[in-house]
Amino acid sequence: MEFDLDAIEARVLGCLTEKDLATPEYYPLSLNALTNACNQKSNREPVVEWDDATVHEGLVGLRERHLAAFVSEAGSRVEKFRHRLNEEFNFSRGEMAVLTVLLLRGPQTPGELRQRTERMHSFSDIDALMHTLTKLATREPAPLVKQLERVAGTKEPRWAHLLSGEPAAEAGFVHSAAPRGAGLAERVEQLENELKALKEEFERFRAQF
Repeated sequence: MEFDLDAIEARVLGCLTEKDLATPEYYPLSLNALTNACNQKSNREPVVEWDDATVHEGLVGLRERHLAAFVSEAGSRVEKFRHRLNEEFNFSRGEMAVLTVLLLRGPQTPGELRQRTERMHSFSDIDALMHTLTKLATREPAPLVKQLERVAGTKEPRWAHLLSGEPAAEAGFVHSAAPRGAGLAERVEQLENELKALKEEFERFRAQF
């Protein structure tokens, strides 16, 4: 099952699931509330400034994929919106929390995920979180998360969701991930690793012809 959500759809879906888990008293969301949620400056990477039309476009795309629904509540003049992940996947609360944070903040380490899901679901320890990640990574008929290869300059591998398809290669992350003040030798090693990867890719490409 492939969804290939674009950046707008992923952010909108993440905001809907976040508010469902963290503040159910204010859920489902009006378009104005959802736009504000998408534009939050905390717990969002990257920070965006979208208008209602942009967010509504994302909602339409999610509805076409059966991942969101438009709701008309009795006594309310404002149309509201909710996600349909539970109908599609029957997630546990922990699975939903992990996917929510990945949708809102991109690839993260298990330690970051445990800390950032706290408001939505409290994992007893890192093993409990890893169990949830493993379930999502081995889910049938297709995995919903994957562990990325650890890049130079980082201590832990990061995890990414697959609702937007295969995550982009992290070559560009190497530089930003390197600690400030990293030594020259470490930076040279990073460049050498990147060059080696490019050479191997070129050789595979040339072999095809």
